[in-house]
Amino acid sequence: MGYEIDQFDDDGATYLILADGSGGHLGSARLLPTMRPHILGNLFAGLCELTPPRGHDIFEITRFCLDRSLNARDRRIVRDTLVVAIVDHALDHGIRSYTAIAEMGWFQQILAFGWTCAPLGMPHAHDGTLIAALAIDIDRETPGLLAQAGIRPMRAALSIPERAAA
Repeated sequence: MGYEIDQFDDDGATYLILADGSGGHLGSARLLPTMRPHILGNLFAGLCELTPPRGHDIFEITRFCLDRSLNARDRRIVRDTLVVAIVDHALDHGIRSYTAIAEMGWFQQILAFGWTCAPLGMPHAHDGTLIAALAIDIDRETPGLLAQAGIRPMRAALSIPERAAA
């Protein structure tokens, strides 16, 4: 399995990775500091009505990825666990806000997670799909808001078949 690397994969990038018991990838997200080059600020600033948010306590969520081989139930568990991990990481590291770019299907899901979240501008067409930028505020209330909306970390084992050794 290869890894995609771009100009934003430098010492400032942080990856949060969920793995199965054998170390196989279940889900991951890359977090980019907004005081350095990042996707929204450098490539998609036009998605924001105003200047893209920047600050030492603002990070961008990119490469939010779930294992496509998981069934729908397990993908939901991994998604929810990764969202909670992103919030926990923010609380542990003094991050008060995240930005992100999402296709409309994901954008609507993200808005419905229960946290304090708002679009940064109107959606735009890009490569045949609509994308939009958003900001997510994180504070001590956020875990409870997620839980009220049904977003909870993994509590039970996933029904993932054993993977053959590579």
